[in-house]
Amino acid sequence: MMQFTHTAPPPPPLHPNGHAAGGLGLGLFLDVGAPRAARGPWPGSFPTPASKISLGNLNSTSCMEQLLVHCANAIEANDATLTQQILWVLNNIAPPDGDSNQRLTASFLCALVARASRTGACKAVTAAVAAAVESAALHVHRFTAVELASFVDLTPWHRFGYTAANAAILEAVEGFPVVHVVELGTTHCMQIPTLIDMLASRAEGPPILRLTVADVEPSAPPPALDMSYEELGAKLVNFARSRNMSMDFRVVPTTPADAFTSLVDQLRVQQLVLDGTEALVVNCHMLLHTVPDETAGSVSLTQPVSLRTMLLKSLRTLDPNLVVVVEEDADFTAADVVGRLRAAFNFLWIPYDAVDTFLPKGSEQRRWYEAEIGWKVENVLAQEGVERVERQEDRERWGQRMRSAGFHAVAFGEEAAGEVKAMLNEHAAGWGMKREDDDLVLTWKGHNVVFASAWAPSSS
Repeated sequence: MMQFTHTAPPPPPLHPNGHAAGGLGLGLFLDVGAPRAARGPWPGSFPTPASKISLGNLNSTSCMEQLLVHCANAIEANDATLTQQILWVLNNIAPPDGDSNQRLTASFLCALVARASRTGACKAVTAAVAAAVESAALHVHRFTAVELASFVDLTPWHRFGYTAANAAILEAVEGFPVVHVVELGTTHCMQIPTLIDMLASRAEGPPILRLTVADVEPSAPPPALDMSYEELGAKLVNFARSRNMSMDFRVVPTTPADAFTSLVDQLRVQQLVLDGTEALVVNCHMLLHTVPDETAGSVSLTQPVSLRTMLLKSLRTLDPNLVVVVEEDADFTAADVVGRLRAAFNFLWIPYDAVDTFLPKGSEQRRWYEAEIGWKVENVLAQEGVERVERQEDRERWGQRMRSAGFHAVAFGEEAAGEVKAMLNEHAAGWGMKREDDDLVLTWKGHNVVFASAWAPSSS
């Protein structure tokens, strides 16, 4: 992410107090909590000395969030003057190489500029600064398989879901000679080698493993892989062979925009020739939320069925032995950009806060890590329609959807919980785990981060 300190024009003169842009700096005063006057350039009439907040004191998290909200509102109102002034302030109090809150705010600042540029709002502003604020997508790294395996091991963000899901899968497929895993994930099968190891060492002997992978390029969110799935599949098959296990690898091009229809159709055809010896597991890791929700216009006036509902009901017709859902415990589905901004700001501080515990400042991996967060922020704020794939829903909402689709929750056993706790012991003390209903929840400093839930078809 790049600042536009040297390319952005100074903010327009602030009136009615007569200070020109060159006379601002730490003497600039804002009342960030007051409603904006009809013609004033900043929120509210200019405050009295007792309520003034200097620019130097605006770097609290709450003030940064409020400034971002004002900026988003100004962009939506096509108020170029106010937008330019707030952008200038944010740019000066939130350097992209600052502390965790400043870096968080800088990523939101870039996303708001991207939104203004894409929607055509505030053209006078975006024409001046957009060239200096590169899209976060330009900084997303394309990993080799070895790099990605090491990268996801740095933090429990994905490992938590891997560990919980693998334990639940191992229990669900006990005794089956053939195991078919449908991989609906964003991390390019990085979970699968550990699952192969676990299946290969089970008491009754290794099963035949069939792995069907959803290929959602080019709409896939980060991380990005620099090899084809065919190459990745060959590596996994060789790895399984080294564990004395037979494995079949299949890739199905599909898209979340139509609820993975091509994938579900192919699975349905395959189910017609099964003889009851195969266990079917659908492993959903951080990908279900990319299916458009109701706010994306997936609900029509004549047929009020969302694509998410359609997908889950389609999975139910396959009668799987287990469906695992791992998602971030957040809600980015608000129809308005301010609602999404607030929700994302109050969740995505977590990865910025946690990164200091496992990656040094200035390291290459840290740049990759924060570029992915920036991509997510930009997608939440700057994109609309099917291009906005970061549409997370919280744990309770996904639970409602699964039950409505005909599934019942399967509780994680003590062995699964113990494995998750052992994994967390390899990471910083701020990470924790708790149970909520039948689910396991990853926490950072007590705040919910990621949940893992397991589901089986209901009998009725």
